[in-house]
Amino acid sequence: MKLQLIDVLIIILYLATMIFIGFWYRKKAKQNKESYMMGGKSLPWYKLGLSDASDMFDISGTMWMVALCFVYGLKSIWIPWLWPVFNQVFMMMFLSKWLRRSNANTGAEWLQTRFGSIGKGVKGSHIVVIAFALISCFGFLAYGFIGLGKFMEIFIPWEYVKAYVPFEVSAKYVPHFYGIVFTLFAMFYSILGGMHSIVLGDMIKYAFMTIGCVAIAVIAMNHLQGQTLNVPKGWDDPFFSWKLDLDWSKIAVEANKKIADDGFSLFGIFFGMMLLKGVFASLAGPAPNYDMQKVLSTRSPKEASKMTGFVSIILLPIRYSMVIGLTVLALLYYNQIYLKGPDGVTDFERILPATINNFLPVGILGIVLTGLLGAFMGTFSGTLNAAQAYIVNDIYLKYINPEASTKKVINMNYIVGIVVVAIGVVLGFFANNVNDILQWIVGGLYGGYVAANCLKWYWWRFNANGFFCGMAVGIAAALAMPYLTTGLPLYWWPLLFVLSLIGCIVGTYAAPPTEEAVLKSFYKTVRPWGFWKPVHVLVVADDPTFQPNKRFKLDMFNVVLGIIAQLCLTILPMYLILSMHTPLFITIAVLAVIVFILKKTWWNKLED
Repeated sequence: MKLQLIDVLIIILYLATMIFIGFWYRKKAKQNKESYMMGGKSLPWYKLGLSDASDMFDISGTMWMVALCFVYGLKSIWIPWLWPVFNQVFMMMFLSKWLRRSNANTGAEWLQTRFGSIGKGVKGSHIVVIAFALISCFGFLAYGFIGLGKFMEIFIPWEYVKAYVPFEVSAKYVPHFYGIVFTLFAMFYSILGGMHSIVLGDMIKYAFMTIGCVAIAVIAMNHLQGQTLNVPKGWDDPFFSWKLDLDWSKIAVEANKKIADDGFSLFGIFFGMMLLKGVFASLAGPAPNYDMQKVLSTRSPKEASKMTGFVSIILLPIRYSMVIGLTVLALLYYNQIYLKGPDGVTDFERILPATINNFLPVGILGIVLTGLLGAFMGTFSGTLNAAQAYIVNDIYLKYINPEASTKKVINMNYIVGIVVVAIGVVLGFFANNVNDILQWIVGGLYGGYVAANCLKWYWWRFNANGFFCGMAVGIAAALAMPYLTTGLPLYWWPLLFVLSLIGCIVGTYAAPPTEEAVLKSFYKTVRPWGFWKPVHVLVVADDPTFQPNKRFKLDMFNVVLGIIAQLCLTILPMYLILSMHTPLFITIAVLAVIVFILKKTWWNKLED
């Protein structure tokens, strides 16, 4: 076991601090429902942005990114478009302020501002968005749980622990045991302190992660001096053609198998599918998870836009410093690190923990481990908070006990939090690996989400019945797909999208339009662009001074610039650590020009 006393003490101090934060904010969180779930909508945008970025810096996702960077090289910068990561740009430019103008507490509550509270399909649309939110939250909890367990297993070998555990644990379930232990810490402080403790915990974790990532980058650059990486031709080129054409057969034949298993060999088709799905998914707005909760928790629509823009700036350069740093160390010493899982098969997701365990000095190892452990706890607690909000706010208070006292609401949050964690842990036992869950969530489940959530913003005639039918068809198809077909879930996406779109259109025309008063209120308050002409005519008849949103072209121009800037922020630390100076300077110049333009076309034009 590489961990030394100082490393263990750093981790213990962090865990003790998290427990203290939970107790510290317990009284403040108990003031009312909004204080518990949303931090009282009083937190500044930069704190919420840092917290949101911190939640996205999770162990499971980082393990996956390091594995991708090792196998695919600089081309790996495109693969997170599966999420898609550039949805943050769409939110930054216009969707965050549209969402925040509703002043709702959850995505399900937001639906009332769009579809009203009566009419065919309203109750169904409310229930189906809660179902989607909870399924995705449970999926992310299981995803984080299994990633944490695999991570900790390398640092705390089971032979050192089993003597102190009063029951037998088979080798297959050792990661799950570790996952349960550390999940209990995350559950404790997030359930006690609510959003206030989550945000402060995320800020502390981000400080640890920044120190750790910079240290890893410096260590990798020192090890790389005077050496060259043994990688296939094209590995250090971010651009690609129709086929991937990375041949690892003379270096690490297992990498070729991973490329085949991932289904990314025809990279042109894969990229096209990611882009198509990504644009529609981004136009649909944030999924009902911790990301949406942070937007709804901001003080104003203007601050919601700033918060979302801040996320990419503080997340990507730091995170990718770690990703490329660990990749460089793994490539230099590939034959010295053990990557086989309990089944004897090479598992590239083990690169991150194996490399950290082998190459980080005492103290730095403790800081990095603490940061990554905090990364898990932050993501877990943010997702847990979102799940609690949906169950308590949109089920308990709406259908079971609308007149519940503040004390009852807080107690219900405690109970719900424990139940949600238990379900996430149980689901984690059925997951083979991090990638399986991730691919199903982003390729399958979100395929059933996109059509209905696009139409709700941009088409006036779309109603609650259409939303319910589209979402229900999409979710049912996504749940059924793994049993009906095989292959990369991303390739199911067009079929899921079409099925869901048919459900949306059939459901919409099977019911009358949304009430006129609701449509007018939504259009005036949110001020979306899109196909709203009939509603616009009604609004102008009441208020001739009303001006429509004519920013579509400017918003799309800013989105394109924002996506390019996001790619620059991603690849900049990679060029820096690999000492690729010419592309590094070009990237910095492109980034500077884009920042100058966006200052004029976005920042200066922000409004509530």
